[in-house]
Amino acid sequence: MGKEEGSDSRAADRDLRASDTDRERVIEVLRDAAGHGRISVDELEERLEAVYAARTYGELVPITRDLPLEGGAAPATLPANAPSTAALVVGSSQPVGRSTAIAIMSGANRNGSWVVPRRFKAFAFWGGSIIDLREARFESQVTVIRATALMGGVQVLVPEGVRVEVTGLGIMGGFNESGTKPATGASAPVVRVTGLAFWGGVLVRHMKRKSKNKDRGEDAED
Repeated sequence: MGKEEGSDSRAADRDLRASDTDRERVIEVLRDAAGHGRISVDELEERLEAVYAARTYGELVPITRDLPLEGGAAPATLPANAPSTAALVVGSSQPVGRSTAIAIMSGANRNGSWVVPRRFKAFAFWGGSIIDLREARFESQVTVIRATALMGGVQVLVPEGVRVEVTGLGIMGGFNESGTKPATGASAPVVRVTGLAFWGGVLVRHMKRKSKNKDRGEDAED
């Protein structure tokens, strides 16, 4: 009888509602695993989506069942002057910005303090678009920006503390990165830039974060 009661108790625990704190513990395990190469970025994105969708303990358990609770090796470290990335991913706690920037014989920019949705599309035809992430925060740990430039240009400005993957294709055009990639830790948000440049260009630029120049009363780069 006691054994059956114990089984019933464990089953009941699995049905308990998970809190945001419970989800954060699972996310930390996933970040550590990605940082040590135990899971790929694609797997990280899939598992993070499962974490945010989970409602009970029972739904959280399988997500990290095949992962150790602590990494066997030290995670990558940030430079001493690099900003903390812990607050860059806000999850669903804040409203996100628009998910598109369309420039047709014109310009369309996204900048300032905004929450970047997990999937964003930038399109430029005989025009230009600038996606400025230097003051942005992110809805998801992994953000996909699909940039299409047809006889136009798209620039993505990425600050330190953000890991970038560029996988786009240039046909009679360019799909390039500029600037020095800074070191990032396992908890850094990931921005994956993909898409197409045809007779146009997509440029991902690594830049410092914007700071307010109080003496001059204007924006300035660090």
